[in-house]
Amino acid sequence: MTLFRTACFGLTLALGAAAAQADTWTLDGAASKLAFGSIKFNDLGEVHSFKSLDGTVGADGAVALGIDLASVETNIDIRNERMVEHVFKNAPRAAISAQIDMAAMEGMAVGESAVMEVEGDLSLLGVEVPLYGDMFVMRLSEDKVMVTTDSMLFLSTADAELDPGVDKLMELASLPNIVRAVPVTLRLMFDADGASG
Repeated sequence: MTLFRTACFGLTLALGAAAAQADTWTLDGAASKLAFGSIKFNDLGEVHSFKSLDGTVGADGAVALGIDLASVETNIDIRNERMVEHVFKNAPRAAISAQIDMAAMEGMAVGESAVMEVEGDLSLLGVEVPLYGDMFVMRLSEDKVMVTTDSMLFLSTADAELDPGVDKLMELASLPNIVRAVPVTLRLMFDADGASG
C-alpha cells in the first residue's frame, strides 16, 4: 500500500538516457525492489516489499509500471493475507504511469549519474494519486539503467484512500495505532529491449 510512489518516474528519466540505442525498455523484475515501511505502537518499525514488479518504457516516452498486489511480503503470512484482503480489497494490480521526453537524457554517458525530479500518477483501487519525487539515475551500460530513490519518499494512506483497510488491520491485530505516512524506497533496473546482454 505504500510503495508505488515514484517507481516509474525514475524509470522515465533513466530510460531516455539511452534512447539512441533502444526504442523500448523493460524492467528487470528480479533485480528490482520496491520496499515500504510501517510503524505501530508509535516506535516499532517494520520493512515490507512487493515481490513482483513489471514495467516498460515505450518509444514515445510512455512509462508504465505495474505492481502485483498479491505479491506483498510482510514476513508474516497472515498479515500478507490481511493486506491483500482488507487494504488492497483483492485487487490484482496497482499501476504507475508517466510521460517522458526520450531525448532529454540522450547525452548521459555510461557511468554518469544525475538526480532528477519526476512526476507521475498512481492508480490503485480506482483512486488516482498524483506522485512526484527526486530519483537518482545511473547509466550502468549502453543497455542498462538503474533508478533509485534519492531521498526518503512518503505515501499518505489518506490520499490513497486506504485508511479503512488500515483501520481493519489495527482491529484484527489489536493495535492502538498504525502511522499513516508510509516511507517508500525503490531500486529499478531497466534493460534495453533487444540487447544481447
